[in-house]
Amino acid sequence: MSDSSSPSSPALSASTPPSSVPSPQLQALSIEVSEEDKAAALTLKAEANKAFSGHDFPTAARLYSEAIEKNPGDATIWCNRAYTRMKLEEFGYALSDASQAIQIDPKYAKAYYRRATCYMQILKPQAAVTDFRKVLALEPKNETVRGQLVATQKLIRKIEFEKAIEVEGEKDAVLRCQEIIVEGGCEVEKTYAGPKLTLTDGKYGITHEFVTSMIEWFKDGKALPKRYVWEIVLGAHEHFSKEQSLVNVDLEDGVTCDVIGDVHGQFYDMLHLYSLTGEPSEKHYLLMNGDLVDRGSWSIEVILTAFAFKWLYPKFMYINRGNHEAKDMNRSYGFEGEAKHKHGEQTYKLFAHVFTTLPLATLISATKPPPKKIGSPILSPQGLKRYFVVHGGLFSKDGVTLEDIRKIDRVGRQPGQEGLMCELLWTDPQPMPGRGPSKRGVGIAFGPDVTRNWCTLNGVTGVIRSHEVRQDGYQIEHDGLCTTVFSAPNYVDQGGNKGAFIRIDSAGTQEYTQFEAKPHPPMRPMAYIQGGLGSMMM
Repeated sequence: MSDSSSPSSPALSASTPPSSVPSPQLQALSIEVSEEDKAAALTLKAEANKAFSGHDFPTAARLYSEAIEKNPGDATIWCNRAYTRMKLEEFGYALSDASQAIQIDPKYAKAYYRRATCYMQILKPQAAVTDFRKVLALEPKNETVRGQLVATQKLIRKIEFEKAIEVEGEKDAVLRCQEIIVEGGCEVEKTYAGPKLTLTDGKYGITHEFVTSMIEWFKDGKALPKRYVWEIVLGAHEHFSKEQSLVNVDLEDGVTCDVIGDVHGQFYDMLHLYSLTGEPSEKHYLLMNGDLVDRGSWSIEVILTAFAFKWLYPKFMYINRGNHEAKDMNRSYGFEGEAKHKHGEQTYKLFAHVFTTLPLATLISATKPPPKKIGSPILSPQGLKRYFVVHGGLFSKDGVTLEDIRKIDRVGRQPGQEGLMCELLWTDPQPMPGRGPSKRGVGIAFGPDVTRNWCTLNGVTGVIRSHEVRQDGYQIEHDGLCTTVFSAPNYVDQGGNKGAFIRIDSAGTQEYTQFEAKPHPPMRPMAYIQGGLGSMMM
């Protein structure tokens, strides 16, 4: 399909429905299985395997579910669905499936391995160690798993060491980098022959010419000197640190704003995306809605390009924090390894701190009345459309206001496993009313009634969020009040999905554009994951 741009009605769903529902407990399913049902289950399993091999993971999940209904006593089907759900990043559900497989067959080594992988994905390495040991008890000669056990134990020790340092108190990375610069410890190498930042009275500045030259430099596979990396990050930090946790963006007459979902280190796809959106300017803003880094192996190039635009155009370029702009995720999904490999440990520490200064959400407000159309959109107190743009979603409790979000003390803090910051970055919509358990194993799921009540309380026309792959790049749900946009096409080189972005104008009208993946140099996703855990994450 070629790139296309067309307005869509909020009443229409633009994408596939959620791929999975929570696993029914084994005891709730019939154990009396006829030979006919067993045969039907095997046929469905074979069809699911074929869909999985073709990277059609939503279809594979559906077919495995149908097979389980026919024969819930077959542990291999549960284990296969667990792997499929892992590909869909539904790690909470996958954990449940792997546990069901283990319940059926306590000697099923692959199910323990799948569950260990899920524990790694939801940042519970201690639990993963237990399951790795179980695999080795069943398969003592499995050296791959033995290596992963050792790597996981090292990771746990590293996490404990870092926590100890934080308790003792380590100097703010921004201040430390500034000290090193003053001390003359980070000068540009004399042999560097790439694009140059301007230098006036000993202070570096940025120009549009530098940014365009830098992008070409990156496309050629070249790196910036460490000093330039620091200057770009510090230049962006100066603006992020002045912004509130909820940023207000008003779209005056003639101004548009493009909302961009996860790009996850897919630099060449992001450049194609920018060719469709256009660069940020006085009449055209960009808002990147989190998860710029991790998974893709050009996260440094992605984040430096975005931060360079923030430094250059602070009022036209906006960036929300995602759940992957966090230390524990960067440790597991590649950005820490990439940053250290390309620019050293202090550079990674600088990024890690500046990520904590990224705003948590943006309120995009129209300044012109909405066109008179069928329906009654929820409007602001001024009778205008406005959209709450956040990486994850809504909350585990009612009554959270925009002011509550604006007041969140975010700088220097990680999202954690609970609380408003965690929920803003981690939650997902569900089709059922009310709230439910997270399919990820972190945060919650919120239903259409939760979305409507929250939007009504806060005078918000709709929630725009990212955080999840959508096969068509975007999906409109919750009666048009919640839209997911995802901008990493063919996610981790195997999703087969389109990317998309949303354009909003000064009357609050939304327009959706889809795009396909572009070729990139031969490097696998998550190439910089440390400790030998990369194969588990794919």
